[in-house]
Amino acid sequence: MNKTFVFLSLMIALLFSSCASRKDFVYLSDMQMGEKYPFDPNHEVVVQSGDRLGITVSCKNPELAIPFNIQGGNFQIDRNGNVSASDASGSKEKGYFVDVEGNIDFPILGKLHVDGMSVSQVKSLIENQIKASNYIKDPLVTIDVLNFKYTVLGAVGRNGTFTCDGDRITLLEAIANAGDLTAKARINRVTVIREKGNERQMFVHDLRSKDIFDSPCFYLQQNDIVYVEPKYRKKDNEDRGFQVVTVLLSLVTTVCSLMWALK
Repeated sequence: MNKTFVFLSLMIALLFSSCASRKDFVYLSDMQMGEKYPFDPNHEVVVQSGDRLGITVSCKNPELAIPFNIQGGNFQIDRNGNVSASDASGSKEKGYFVDVEGNIDFPILGKLHVDGMSVSQVKSLIENQIKASNYIKDPLVTIDVLNFKYTVLGAVGRNGTFTCDGDRITLLEAIANAGDLTAKARINRVTVIREKGNERQMFVHDLRSKDIFDSPCFYLQQNDIVYVEPKYRKKDNEDRGFQVVTVLLSLVTTVCSLMWALK
């Protein structure tokens, strides 16, 4: 009889555990096998106030590029003639900070307004100004966003602010980095809050639908906030009632099976 009691206890614990972690949603459930879905391979992040940009200028004659790469520190020239700058003070704050007015203070060229521009547009702006001033005939500018970050809150495995290498990350990748959605997540109420100019906009997504590919938030922008809404208490109670009924039915079935087997 003791063995039967222990067995029943284990069965009940297992049933409760499986019900508590049950997820009743499927990502992108309306996608069709073999159907093609377009994407933007040229997506670029939009520069905004608070960004820190890593900018390097190079050319065939590396000595001409040196003045554009000195950011209060030293510079190095590699075997390919590329010039890179380093901060002599040892500060971790590398790159050019985009101030509250949307400007960066760039060597030789002075203040440049870059707020609201894509990375490639900033690249073209610097190259064109260098050529227009006859400093360098064929400059090559490379730009990286050094402090790209986003925040994920709500019904996910791990809330927090995250950073990524580069500036290209999708909403689905951001959720995966935050530990995936929990069983209490409302998959049709995944919100992205985005700063645009002097305003904030809110975009709501249903991750069960392929329509997410057409969202302006499929690729996150700097400082985006992702909020996964949890199920309301009423919904939780309904789910809990369903789970209890399921457990009881399973328990009754198990007890009947045991009683029949012990006869």
